[in-house]
Amino acid sequence: MALALAAAVGYGVSDFVGGVAARRVQALRVVIVSYPLSVLIVAMIAPLFGGTVSGAALLWGAASGVASGLAVWWFYLALASGPMAVVSPLTAVLVAGIPVFVGVAVGERPSALAFAGIVLALLAVALVSKESHPGAELRFTPTVAWLTVGSGLAFAFAFICLHKIDAGSGMWPLLASRITATVVVWAVALGTGQFRAPRGEPLRLAVYVSFLDVVANAAMLYAFHGGYLSLVSVIGSLYPAATVLLAMMLLGERVSRVQQAGMVLALSAVGLIAGAG
Repeated sequence: MALALAAAVGYGVSDFVGGVAARRVQALRVVIVSYPLSVLIVAMIAPLFGGTVSGAALLWGAASGVASGLAVWWFYLALASGPMAVVSPLTAVLVAGIPVFVGVAVGERPSALAFAGIVLALLAVALVSKESHPGAELRFTPTVAWLTVGSGLAFAFAFICLHKIDAGSGMWPLLASRITATVVVWAVALGTGQFRAPRGEPLRLAVYVSFLDVVANAAMLYAFHGGYLSLVSVIGSLYPAATVLLAMMLLGERVSRVQQAGMVLALSAVGLIAGAG
């Protein structure tokens, strides 16, 4: 579970850094830089990890990249059009919950203690992702609902694809994943007229995001090699706790009691799942 927890921290820090950059430029402009940079990083380190390249592993990797690229696009659209207090926790619960159901459906049987941890983790994800000030001017319209559910499904599918990758494939499937994700976000940026690289501080933050993206996805990939889809996914989905904690510590943002309770539950969930292992 240590690798899954490391992935959660990596995703959370990445979201925090990307969020800071997105306060100055459109979020999509940050991603069109960070994704191709992550391709270069993985391409440089993949030979160091060895592994046997197989067509199936590369296809699963590519599928995870397409899913994550679409998920990011739909998630940003939902956040821009709907109440963040609904969009964010609903997406997070779908990301955490769907792989659990898939894992159980294919025969995974975590212990009773691990199941208790899963339940706590799902609740923690929802609470930590809950925004204190939803914004009364934004409504959860059918379009926003479809975008929210779509992003949650796509993120969850990306996790499922990573789990399907053979353990002996090294980092090559991750390279395929970052390439296809780059193609998706570049196509979206071109189609929406946002294909402009950021400058100055946002550009520097985009570089940081690329390194964090590689670390988090690599940790998740290797965590899946040695663990259940249901358990690894739910731990990896606790990333909002790291984002909220950083926002509180570095930006001085106020954390609601609901979010505080969610962070306590997240720690309890990690303890239960780790103890069950």
